[in-house]
Amino acid sequence: MEPVMAVAIGLLYASAIFLMLRRSIVKLVIGLMLLSNAANLLIFTSAGMTRGAPPLIPEGLAAPLGPVADPLPQAVVLTAIVIAFGVLAFAVVLIRRAYEIVKADDLDKMKETDT
Repeated sequence: MEPVMAVAIGLLYASAIFLMLRRSIVKLVIGLMLLSNAANLLIFTSAGMTRGAPPLIPEGLAAPLGPVADPLPQAVVLTAIVIAFGVLAFAVVLIRRAYEIVKADDLDKMKETDT
């Protein structure tokens, strides 16, 4: 399962970089979304794709019984999802405002204006 996820993550990164290098600012935002999703999948996959029990220690024991799931990558991915949503919302508002002023979607045209 890990090789399939590695290929999927690589494809997401490649398509994100490709879209972020386009002239359209909408494609830039879509690439930003794909980049954050690829990073989340990378963090999640780095913890391993095995199932485990919740990391709870029964009373009287010093360690949990059997294999347990690592909660740290799950917490990091949850935090990254929230941060990515905030960045995406900010980028969409910024793009909307820039389009209202410049009346263009092309990044080269936005660079030429002095507004």
